[in-house]
Amino acid sequence: MWLEILLTSVLGFAIYWFISRDKEETLPLEDGWWGPGTRSAAREDDSIRPFKVETSDEEIHDLHQRIDKFRFTPPLEDSCFHYGFNSNYLKKVISYWRNEFDWKKQVEILNRYPHFKTKIEGLDIHFIHVKPPQLPAGHTPKPLLMVHGWPGSFYEFYKIIPLLTDPKNHGLSDEHVFEVICPSIPGYGFSEASSKKGFNSVATARIFYKLMLRLGFQEFYIQGGDWGSLICTNMAQLVPSHVKGLHLNMALVLSNFSTLTLLLGQRFGRFLGLTERDVELLYPVKEKVFYSLMRESGYMHIQCTKPDTVGSALNDSPVGLAAYILEKFSTWTNTEFRYLEDGGLERKFSLDDLLTNVMLYWTTGTIISSQRFYKENLGQGWMTQKHERCPRGPWMGTLKVEVFGESPHGGTRMKVYVPTGFSAFPFELLHTPEKWVRFKYPKLISYSYMVRGGHFAAFEEPELLAQDIRKFLSVLERQ
Repeated sequence: MWLEILLTSVLGFAIYWFISRDKEETLPLEDGWWGPGTRSAAREDDSIRPFKVETSDEEIHDLHQRIDKFRFTPPLEDSCFHYGFNSNYLKKVISYWRNEFDWKKQVEILNRYPHFKTKIEGLDIHFIHVKPPQLPAGHTPKPLLMVHGWPGSFYEFYKIIPLLTDPKNHGLSDEHVFEVICPSIPGYGFSEASSKKGFNSVATARIFYKLMLRLGFQEFYIQGGDWGSLICTNMAQLVPSHVKGLHLNMALVLSNFSTLTLLLGQRFGRFLGLTERDVELLYPVKEKVFYSLMRESGYMHIQCTKPDTVGSALNDSPVGLAAYILEKFSTWTNTEFRYLEDGGLERKFSLDDLLTNVMLYWTTGTIISSQRFYKENLGQGWMTQKHERCPRGPWMGTLKVEVFGESPHGGTRMKVYVPTGFSAFPFELLHTPEKWVRFKYPKLISYSYMVRGGHFAAFEEPELLAQDIRKFLSVLERQ
């Protein structure tokens, strides 16, 4: 009898191992049409056209007129940034914007890098493409696609680009020299917005993959944070054979296992795979996770449900737009900045840089279309997108959901099977321990605790992020 039990157990374990082991699932590479009307039978124009950022006196005059009509509401006493953007400090920002900020000069700065547009799936896609000014003998540049998020833009990468394309002249080794491509997400800045419902991160990933092919890159590296992290993750899920390496500074990896870890990690962290640094960054969990996410996610609920309503107000008022966007650059850089009268904004950024990013939304009128990206990706609920889960047998979904963090919809969380590097910045909205990252990205080969920095890593700490990207490439090439 004992022999039968033993054999049955061994057989059951073998069956379980066989059907539960990781399968390198990929997303189907479909096609789409997001332009107005129906798709033409004619072949889409695949030319790449030079583009230049421009402005006019009329555009600047209209901005100034609208700023002049700003209606001030005094803040509550000692409220700092606890109620949102402090209106006393807002007066300083808009005074600088109105009287000192030089948009024409900033346009010249924007045009320092080559800009282009090309039509993909019915949309005019904007991107900058920066090649290295010089290469060491025998070297070829590494193509690197860098993707921004909300409420950022391609401008976030302006200070990191020279560290990647021209490292030797910036005090770095020329072991890794990159050719950098930074597109604007459709509906952001100079990239045309979708005319159709349903334009999500997977559609964006497919378009950016087609962009890289159009530029002549069959294999390339990708990097992103915020929406950029999801878009780059989707690219790795769509075309893993084309993605040589994936580097992220944010990851969406919440699962039942991570929830269990949060609840028990302060006492049993070592047994759950947490380091001392993880415990420092996650606990007390009530304050550093739950209360923090509650404070910082109100905008998300609005944009996931009815983005056009608040967007209409923001698109009509430059001061309202600036307050809405710049508040994120305060508390997402360091949540403790909410205790400061000025939100700590100028501790990490210049007003010229911050207002240039705002102007990319204002002059293009894209705040509404950028906010719609939340509804298209999250408006149907958590774990409903194809890229978030992959099918398994229904009984396996039931068996594995609590232990391994599967989707409650009967499928496992879809993993990413390309070499991955991760930068864990200490003031990111939610710290992601290596154990959590590795669960979704099994080929994680580089994980770094960064010494400082928050959500807008490339914008705030370009040197640190550049060094970690280079570190990831060094590890990858040694394998």
